[in-house]
Amino acid sequence: METTVKPGERVRSSTSRSQNEKIDQEIIANIAHYGEQSPAAIESRIKELDKKWDIERTLEVNAGLLGLAGAVLALTVDKRWAILPAVVTSFLVQHAIQGWCPPLPLFRLMGIKSRPELDREKYALKTLRNDFKGVHNAAQAWRAVNK
Repeated sequence: METTVKPGERVRSSTSRSQNEKIDQEIIANIAHYGEQSPAAIESRIKELDKKWDIERTLEVNAGLLGLAGAVLALTVDKRWAILPAVVTSFLVQHAIQGWCPPLPLFRLMGIKSRPELDREKYALKTLRNDFKGVHNAAQAWRAVNK
């Protein structure tokens, strides 16, 4: 029987339990730290989280740059460099299909988070800031999460 993975959580399911726990502990520490800060500091962190690159963007840019470099090198130095874009694009396809590719563990070790992980921290901070006080219906909930 196939295990169902929550939408947006394929990266976590392809990451070791210990690395996920390390990332979760970092998020919890950030929430605790900013929970003791001013509303302005919390706002600043929320804006930072909105701009922060997630694992998908990191993988896409990495693949694009390596693919471009391989193509340029194949055209200008040696045609054998054409293998680089082929390998890199196969990794990108593998990630799109499976949620895993060879560079993923390295980027996760570097602490690069998935968008759902970044959003969990963001919405925890918004909760601490009382952004969701008085939310009682769908329209209010929609406005609250779009602040």
